[in-house]
Amino acid sequence: MIAEALLYAATAWRTQKAHRKYIRYSINLWSRANRCSRQWAEHEENTRRAMLSAMAGCKQRRTAVVLGSGLLRDVPIRELAASFDTVVLIDLVHVATVRMKMRGKAYHNVRLIERDLSGYDELAAGKAPEPLGFLRNVPYLDFVVSANLLSQIGRGVQRRLEAEREKMPEKAVEQLIRAHLSGLSRMPFKSCLVTDVSYAVIDRNGKTHEEADLMHGAAVPEARAAWAWPVVPIGEESQDYQVIHQVIAAW
Repeated sequence: MIAEALLYAATAWRTQKAHRKYIRYSINLWSRANRCSRQWAEHEENTRRAMLSAMAGCKQRRTAVVLGSGLLRDVPIRELAASFDTVVLIDLVHVATVRMKMRGKAYHNVRLIERDLSGYDELAAGKAPEPLGFLRNVPYLDFVVSANLLSQIGRGVQRRLEAEREKMPEKAVEQLIRAHLSGLSRMPFKSCLVTDVSYAVIDRNGKTHEEADLMHGAAVPEARAAWAWPVVPIGEESQDYQVIHQVIAAW
């Protein structure tokens, strides 16, 4: 708990006031990732491998953008920084450990930007959401990665709907997920999507007790790779159950 408190404090003073309420989610993720590092290792390696495979198809390597850069555990940041003139990491919160790492000489060309990528505010204002429209203004953009972000957008939107009770379309979550996917597919850059698309609660005997579609009905691109990610392994929250997410990568 002391480590989490220190990390929270170190992160808060560098985070925009509007985004500070999200810091606890990043700290919780940091804690779980450390506790479950062995069980998450394969997922993180698969994610990095997918991004590197997609990057290999880039004819030019001027600017790369990582959407949902998070803790960088699943992002091949060293390879991106070495291959592109500029790398831009975008997320709601950049924890202090990430900011410290990016001070290294190898990352002199990496930029950190805080941004809400959900499109929620546009939709709440009655506009057609275009959460990735800002990418049109990024100069010399050749490569964009959506890094295990899309399902997080869905969960974040659900939390806001429950807390704020704003008047939103009936299928707001699905609409915003579709808008993200559309933003990746309709612009003239190479893209790589890695996202968990569903989850299942499974007991230690292999029986499934609950399943859910994390894409809320939105169709995802055809996967080039797919794997299972034990987000909550047995022993993390329960001695009897685990939560397994199904992940796809498309590029």
